[in-house]
Amino acid sequence: MTNPSAEKPGGPAFEETGPFGLPVDAALAADARERLAAVEALLQECVRGEDPLLTEASRHLVEAGGKRFRPMLVLLASHFGDPSAPGVVPAAVVVELTHLGTLYHDDVMDEATVRRGQQSANSRWTNTVAILTGDYLFARASDLLADLGPEAVRIQARAFARLVRGQIQETVGPTPDADPLKHYLQVVADKTASLIAVSGQFGALLAGAPAHVVDTVTSACEKIGIAFQLSDDILDIASETEESGKTPGTDLREGIRTLPMHHVLAGTSSGSDDARLRELLTQDLTDDALHAEALTLLRAHPAMDRARADLRRWAEDARTELLTLPEIPARESLTNLCDYVITRTG
Repeated sequence: MTNPSAEKPGGPAFEETGPFGLPVDAALAADARERLAAVEALLQECVRGEDPLLTEASRHLVEAGGKRFRPMLVLLASHFGDPSAPGVVPAAVVVELTHLGTLYHDDVMDEATVRRGQQSANSRWTNTVAILTGDYLFARASDLLADLGPEAVRIQARAFARLVRGQIQETVGPTPDADPLKHYLQVVADKTASLIAVSGQFGALLAGAPAHVVDTVTSACEKIGIAFQLSDDILDIASETEESGKTPGTDLREGIRTLPMHHVLAGTSSGSDDARLRELLTQDLTDDALHAEALTLLRAHPAMDRARADLRRWAEDARTELLTLPEIPARESLTNLCDYVITRTG
């Protein structure tokens, strides 16, 4: 399963206008660029070690790029309190280190050969080196966390437990009596959205925002995280380009059932195309001809509209929560994300 982490090589999300090129208040954009530079400097410091191989392997994904989506959320959320509070930048580095650590482990489990347009660590070195590098990044994140207080440590520990639970649930799949779609959405929430929620939570909490603001930001960011994953699901099928950061139809080829596929398999239509698509979705699609047939049928299926409706609902629920927050430029940037996550899928 992908994340908003199927990021293509690039730089921090705030560069000229705002996150993902969205309009943003000029002062907020300038502040974000300055603080993202501080995040980047601390991130580089954290991945330098005494062992040359460990340093090289740790820097591998840091220097491959990425949007720094999670640190950006930390910085945005901090504006609901004091964005210059000393724990904000370290917290942004904590969530990015944690995210990067999961990518090393994911690539081992998925036997991936490419990550962010470059050779994956497990392919360049070995599975053992990749696993230990991920562990090292988790350790570096924990070291930073220790200075942020016991509540931050507890929040991170609980989020990490959700990450692991989501990965296990994805690996073993739903039980025979479980709803596959409900199971899938729980995996998305745990494996992808939990750390995105923590990003918003850390930013608001460590900036000293009121408790009700912290709770609202946390909940809205989790919904944004789910929406981003669902939009990636749709883009993987609908995009004719590599806009999603992957070759279109990758999930189909790898046998990963995402939101549109679950809607197809849960449907009751008895049309010949429906029956054929359901048959294809239950078999190996590594064959180019079968893969192309399944992709064509899926793109034209009403399940895509149902998936887009689900995406809109999650994004609009996040927006509704965000609009209860103080009306500041950071709130506008976050609500712009809700628009973006819908419009990026067409």
